[in-house]
Amino acid sequence: MWAALTLWFLLTTITAHDRGEALLGLANFVPYFIVFLAFSQVICQFKQLNTLAWLLTANTVVLVIIGFGQVYGGWATPNWLVAIGTNLVAGGRPEGRMSSLLMYANLFSAWLLMVFPLSLGLLIQSVRRWHFTAPSNRFNLPPLVWALLVACILEAIALVLTGSRSAWGIGLLIGIAYAIYLSWYWLVALAGGATAMVLWASFGPFGKEPLRQIVPKYFWGRLSDELYPDRYRTALRSTQWQFSWDMFLDQPIFGQGLRNFTPLYQAAMNVWIGHPHNLVLMMLGETGLIGTALMLGAVGFILAQGMVLLIHLSRGGGFRRRSQHLLLLSYGIAFAALCLYNLFDVTIFDMRNNVLGWIFLAAIAGVSQRYGTKLAQGDPAKLQVPG
Repeated sequence: MWAALTLWFLLTTITAHDRGEALLGLANFVPYFIVFLAFSQVICQFKQLNTLAWLLTANTVVLVIIGFGQVYGGWATPNWLVAIGTNLVAGGRPEGRMSSLLMYANLFSAWLLMVFPLSLGLLIQSVRRWHFTAPSNRFNLPPLVWALLVACILEAIALVLTGSRSAWGIGLLIGIAYAIYLSWYWLVALAGGATAMVLWASFGPFGKEPLRQIVPKYFWGRLSDELYPDRYRTALRSTQWQFSWDMFLDQPIFGQGLRNFTPLYQAAMNVWIGHPHNLVLMMLGETGLIGTALMLGAVGFILAQGMVLLIHLSRGGGFRRRSQHLLLLSYGIAFAALCLYNLFDVTIFDMRNNVLGWIFLAAIAGVSQRYGTKLAQGDPAKLQVPG
């Protein structure tokens, strides 16, 4: 399927409106197919998923600390470091929104959405291990658990400070998913009530003024767009989505070619926009129905394999099986968060987010194929291998 998708992208490059742009657009996809194929052979054990989750959590805590220095301390990188991608802008980019070492706040929020579920999974796993190994001392948590708790809190605060509305919503869904997993339904109800208050303060047809005295303006002002009331129609996502859909209707089979949204939008609207803020619509408009179906089919097939393994792990007992289930679930939630985010933004143009997303998909594929083979052999006990 990846080979077929590559061939199709090459064909759409030949038929593209701007072949030069389409040729450059191949770099956002084809090399990452190779990344996926390589890492799906390398990351194929649960212990590797665990190690990767720890590394990413530690890395992200550093990024968050740098982000706090950026927003509240005016930290910025010297000019000679900008060339290697460490463009830390004092105050954030855009101003007042945490972007850390990534180019833009939205890109940092996408990174946080991928790592935050892993950190929560590690926290739950560590607490369970502590209860399993020290049942007589259940409330004296070790320093490692406290460190993970602090990491999760810092990541959640950073997610809020990125100012990304879609990231706020997806982050809330992540929290609800883990609350349901832990059967903390009271937390689900509390989150639902708080969300209803914020939404009513933002969009309520009546009675929203008293709520605006309770809900910080940072939330209702951002959601209602009252913090940025002067945005042009061409900057609205709805306008970009409609234009991308029109591109698809104009060329439903081959599309207009990769990276061709930007020049076509600029010619029609006289404004430069890098992408239509929706990956599926972008692919429909640029690669047509066949290219989009191949991409969604390949990714969907891998996620279906992961779901089969996840369901099987949920039926087993024992600490190791429960840890494996939680680990795979965390990666699934992280990748699902990335997919949801790409319905409101596009992250493939940032190499760091793009690489991490493909590695997550490769990890799900590698583990699912390795242990799925053992299931196919009809011996569930074979799942209980070290790691």
